[in-house]
Amino acid sequence: MNIITSAFPQRRMRRMRKHDFSRRLMAENTLSVNDLIYPMFVLEGNNRTETIASMPGVERYSIDLLLKEAQELVELGIPLIALFPVTPSEKKTLLAEEAYNADALAQRAVRALKEAFPDLGVMTDVALDPFTTHGQDGIIDEDGYILNDITTEILVKQALSHAEAGADIIAPSDMMDGRIGAIRQALEEAGHVNTQIMAYSAKYSSNYYGPFRDAVGSAGNLKGGNKHSYQMDPANSDEALHEVALDIQEGADMVMVKPGMPYLDIVTRVKTELAVPTFAYQVSGEYAMHMAAIENGWLAEKAIVMESLMCFKRAGANGVLTYFAKRAAQWLKEDQAK
Repeated sequence: MNIITSAFPQRRMRRMRKHDFSRRLMAENTLSVNDLIYPMFVLEGNNRTETIASMPGVERYSIDLLLKEAQELVELGIPLIALFPVTPSEKKTLLAEEAYNADALAQRAVRALKEAFPDLGVMTDVALDPFTTHGQDGIIDEDGYILNDITTEILVKQALSHAEAGADIIAPSDMMDGRIGAIRQALEEAGHVNTQIMAYSAKYSSNYYGPFRDAVGSAGNLKGGNKHSYQMDPANSDEALHEVALDIQEGADMVMVKPGMPYLDIVTRVKTELAVPTFAYQVSGEYAMHMAAIENGWLAEKAIVMESLMCFKRAGANGVLTYFAKRAAQWLKEDQAK
């Protein structure tokens, strides 16, 4: 950047910071409800909720209560929710057949949501870890290695079942090679030409996912294993650009960087160097850390949450998946009413 400016005291940088009105006028980024995506966990049964110990304030909902929660989200103006099913252990298998069962939990939840709230965007997770007995995102061989092409075949079936249930956005989070092209081709051939794909293109093999695995019930199946052979090395950034470019070429409409705040440099590089719709996931570990500090009185809840979300916008994200989405939308609505 070539900055041409006068020197102090002709130029006092604090002059524009003195008043609220001038700070508002010169703000380079803004945050609105349109930037928020709310991840939600759905479980079997009726009139059921479950708390998640490692994610204070986040709950699992049965479909009937999920609909009641969705009503409030619609009234707040949140444009999109991301669904994650909690699969009972007896339905988990080595080949993850429940992932593409037309009457499985995620598919039923999508149908119920779209019937009740047709204008609320619904995004579904396409990955096999909630459905496998070992907690990995794909089919394994005798050595525990994830088999790419067989996994992709099942991911295609899963994606089609979600599209047929009415999902607006398919979000493959598995990090298999070539799965975006295979899913896009299958969607086209099945007539789902307007079903969008948000690819988890730069998903890192991170330690920030622990509370999420508790939430969907895959932590116990994973049993201390890792996902290093398919999720990205946290040391790498050029690799992320290659992953994103491949997914866009194969038919992704938008891409995601995950985790969020520790990887804002990746968000910036993807947005500035590839100029594609770019989203980021403020993941469960980030949420849990914020909540621990908030509940101990070490950080002020609204101030720190809104600052964290603004950081995503400053880095270039078009939107943020965050467990704070509902609270942030409420605060934005209250501020607008003042």
